Amino acid sequence: MIKVIHGVVHGKTIEVDEDLGLMDGQTVDLIVTVTASPGPCAEEIGSRESPKKLPGPPPGWQPGSRRTAAGMLADSWTEEDDRILEEIYRDRKRETRREVPE
Repeated sequence: MIKVIHGVVHGKTIEVDEDLGLMDGQTVDLIVTVTASPGPCAEEIGSRESPKKLPGPPPGWQPGSRRTAAGMLADSWTEEDDRILEEIYRDRKRETRREVPE
């Protein structure tokens, strides 16, 4: 499960704006990003609605890693695979309309 939640840091504790829906003591992984605007003070939490943000990368993702969909195939990719993709590309570009006789 990936969920974007906003919160405020207090030392080693992060106070979140809403219930996470997890059991107390549940182990989680965190990806922390700093928001562009200054964080709300404790009184403002819950009194204003936070703007929606797009979710970040999945947990464990690293740039240049071969654990992406394309990267996982890199070790097993062959010249035949390149030939097949090139053929598919050419077929898609080929004219499919027929001339209408006059």
